[in-house]
Amino acid sequence: MHSPSRLDATFAALADPTRRAILARLAQGEATVTQLAEPFAMSQPAISKHLKVLEQAGLIAHGRHGQCRPRRIEAQPLAEAAGWLESYRQLWESRFQKLDSLLETMKAGESKKSRKTKRGEQG
Repeated sequence: MHSPSRLDATFAALADPTRRAILARLAQGEATVTQLAEPFAMSQPAISKHLKVLEQAGLIAHGRHGQCRPRRIEAQPLAEAAGWLESYRQLWESRFQKLDSLLETMKAGESKKSRKTKRGEQG
């Protein structure tokens, strides 16, 4: 079961493009704050604020290698969000399949009507 507050925190963290970019970078492997800040035109303290939001949402964690504290991505909250979204994807897929069936039925009916009309015109 998905915790509503955890999902809220995950989606709130993912709402920001900088945080999504940080996660994309961390999906490639661990990185330090300095490495994470490199591609952005913002200060390290600003990056640190984004990292704090991601940590509070449980999306990243940090380790310790000597004086270095590299960040790494945590998969569980993303998996929970994906699972939550999947239920809605399945719902919409089911609805689209029903719509496709209805459209095929209507198309077949139009085709029959068209053939009858053509036969009537020929006779």
